Amino acid sequence: MPDADVPDADVPDPDVADADESLLDNPAWFALTGPQTSLAVRQGAAARFDPAMSPFVGMADDSDASWSDLARLLGPGAPAVMFQLGHVPAGWTQTFSGLGLQMIAPVAGVTDSVDDPGLIALGSDDAAEMFELAERTMPGPFERRTPEFGGYVGVRRDGVLVAMAGERLHPPGWTEISAVCTDGAARGQGLAGRLVRRVASSIAERGDRAMLHVAASNTGAVSLYERLGFQIRREVAFAAYLSPTV
Repeated sequence: MPDADVPDADVPDPDVADADESLLDNPAWFALTGPQTSLAVRQGAAARFDPAMSPFVGMADDSDASWSDLARLLGPGAPAVMFQLGHVPAGWTQTFSGLGLQMIAPVAGVTDSVDDPGLIALGSDDAAEMFELAERTMPGPFERRTPEFGGYVGVRRDGVLVAMAGERLHPPGWTEISAVCTDGAARGQGLAGRLVRRVASSIAERGDRAMLHVAASNTGAVSLYERLGFQIRREVAFAAYLSPTV
């Protein structure tokens, strides 16, 4: 996938440089109890988004008490997606697991090389098309209200939305780039690189540092992100569960 050269790094913003990487070991929890608390529903040591926005949940730790809080929060037999934890009590049914990589932008940020008028801001009027694009391309969990996380930009061809990227989790000092996807007919044209570069630039302008998660098996995407300056921080395991029914 061809992409423009990444520009020289700027002088690091001191606030960005001070972003606490340890928060990324439990990003959903620190997002739901930090900058995105207004989007959170919480029960003790567990919190979740509205499922119509995201199935992601967060817990303070993997203790039985936290799992019990999560079960009460979700109700019986409800789905939840999380960064996989070491301890899972009896009664929880795993429905999915997968290995991913957590990648972080350089402290100096990822900046736009040139003004890119081909990228458009996406909002509530585009939500139905965004959902349809995500359904075709499967970039990860994407619900009807996911666009409300904001920061979405896209590309249209002949009036049709063919590529997009946006934001999701916001632990303090960090913003996750998410839902990076391109319609099959528009792949190989460098659209993903342009979109990620723009979203990362917007994040840096706010004083946050960009990060993202990608399937470990998606070597093409990993290579693209590395060309843009992202570095692998750690492996992550994702899992989906159904809460206990009794």
